Amino acid sequence: MTERPIPSLFELTPLNEAFRVDPHAMLDDLRGRCPAHKDAMSGSLVLSRYADVRAVVNNRELWRDPIHAEEGAHLSRRLLDNYDPTKPRTSQTSILMLDDPDHARVRQPLAQALYARVAKFKPEVERIIGEALDAVAGEAEFDLMDRYCVPIPIDVIASILGVDHSRLAEFREWSEGIIQGLNPFRTPEQTAAMERADVALKAYFSEAIISRRTAPGDDLITDMVQLQASGAELSDDEMRINLTALLVGGNLTTTDLIGNAVRLLLLNPAELAKLKADPGIINSVVEEVLRYEPPVDITARIASGDMEVAGCPLHAGQAMTVSLRAANRDPETFEDPHAFNVTRKHKPHVAFGGGAHICIGAPLARLEAQVALVRLFERFPDLKLADPDGVPDWRTLPFFRGMETLRVRP
Repeated sequence: MTERPIPSLFELTPLNEAFRVDPHAMLDDLRGRCPAHKDAMSGSLVLSRYADVRAVVNNRELWRDPIHAEEGAHLSRRLLDNYDPTKPRTSQTSILMLDDPDHARVRQPLAQALYARVAKFKPEVERIIGEALDAVAGEAEFDLMDRYCVPIPIDVIASILGVDHSRLAEFREWSEGIIQGLNPFRTPEQTAAMERADVALKAYFSEAIISRRTAPGDDLITDMVQLQASGAELSDDEMRINLTALLVGGNLTTTDLIGNAVRLLLLNPAELAKLKADPGIINSVVEEVLRYEPPVDITARIASGDMEVAGCPLHAGQAMTVSLRAANRDPETFEDPHAFNVTRKHKPHVAFGGGAHICIGAPLARLEAQVALVRLFERFPDLKLADPDGVPDWRTLPFFRGMETLRVRP
């Protein structure tokens, strides 16, 4: 009997219907048969075991910037489509792709300002979520994604940035366009939307940075301008690019975290009952959602020298693609990994990556999800899926997992 071929990385995306419907049928098979393999389509070493994935994302000696990837690393090199070797790297990409020393230089003041904002932002998150709940009160049925999961993260990050509420619709449109920069399989139409959004966001943040110097506000843009003025080594380009990245990162993935969480809780009434009985377990609930149905499928690193990973020899420039989704359901690490258990004994998941590049927006995403879930089920204790047996309407954006729609009845 001929052994089944190893799926390409392209097949491990929601563009493949089989993966979109049940990614873990494919990922379990891959992790069991070939947990580390060279993938010709992406030109990378694909890793799916928890131990290997965690070791790679936590290894601070590895490179992140695709500029270091060899020519054969097709997926990584795809992210360099608009690379201009005559311009500083920090004026072309955010901390998501930068390496040290620039990564640390830019990330440190941004993290300092962002975390200070998040630490005192819960009342504002409560207000925004309360308004979203008020807007759907009394409706017999509504799309939770459109009315709740989508507007909350964009309203929250916009409030942190100091964006006027009247421009939130524009920001959502720009965010949807700009995130196509992370889609290596985007269509010409998606590329055009990305380029329009890039122009619009560049103009908005450039103007905002200038205006905050003469008219400071109580917002993150002002914080960054003031850190720059007090000696932080940040250019206006670097601030603009990373504020844009924060907008994107704080939008789609948090939307998906909240939507995935609500769906899982409604499909698992015993777990929802635990939360209703004790809202104090909300932190554990959110961590289990992140483990069980994370918004992001993969991340990547590049070998910075000769090394061995999962028994595979690598040389400098070789790319690694790690499956965060597969790692989070590894039975070698998580007991009964395919069970959704909100009181599971804590073991660190890798939904936010790790190491120097661990998601800078993780504290904010956690805060939003925690408040959004508790308040939703307090307001609508009898909330249910409009069609419990319906097929989930998963989006097809590669390497992300979230729903287009989620219709519910209060």
